[in-house]
Amino acid sequence: MMQRLDIDFRAARGGSPWIGRVLLAAAACVALDAGLSYHSARQVMAEGQARLGKRAPAAAPKASPQEVAAVRETVQRLALPWDELFTALESAASDKVALAAIEPDVRSGTVTISGDGKDYLAALSYVLNLSRSEGLERVQLVRHEQKNESVSFAVSAAWSAK
Repeated sequence: MMQRLDIDFRAARGGSPWIGRVLLAAAACVALDAGLSYHSARQVMAEGQARLGKRAPAAAPKASPQEVAAVRETVQRLALPWDELFTALESAASDKVALAAIEPDVRSGTVTISGDGKDYLAALSYVLNLSRSEGLERVQLVRHEQKNESVSFAVSAAWSAK
């Protein structure tokens, strides 16, 4: 047969009552320290913001007239109809001609194209092909120079957007 057990969960323990009080005091000190640190950090941040508010705004750097002109010219160059120019150059391409430089002049609306041709006839053929292409007008050979077996040349053309 089974015997009944009487268990008393409320029985007094023999533990020390001061450990709980010490832990409670330590937790209160940590909470108080965290609160003081938070308050101090908020105060430092408010003072920093107040100093920033009183500070005079930094003056924008002054640009020289040469810098303004250079920026304006760069913006104008970027706004040019580059697609039309490259389409015209590709339509006039020849395996006997190698392009060396493309120099647009924004103010006059012209472009100077420099290159090397296998011979004088190749350079003239390239100029003729450029004059027939869309997007370029008044195409003319402005300079040519015989170099050994090749010809160095420069072509000027009015560059128009269509």
